[in-house]
Amino acid sequence: MTRLLFVVSLLLCASSASAQQQPGHDACARDVTRFCRPVMNSGDGAVLACLKQNRTRLGKACDKMLTQHGQ
Repeated sequence: MTRLLFVVSLLLCASSASAQQQPGHDACARDVTRFCRPVMNSGDGAVLACLKQNRTRLGKACDKMLTQHGQ
């Protein structure tokens, strides 16, 4: 879970200029922006909870990343 929270925090802090970013780091960036914007400044736990609440609406890449991290 700590690793997932780290990834989510990277998503929130990442800039579009980070071309050296590893694949998968931005798997949930669009979904966080789309569904969880109101809680983005409330911490990783709030963002993760939001992503879980919207699980059926998430993109395949984000859903896969959450599943791979036991969420």
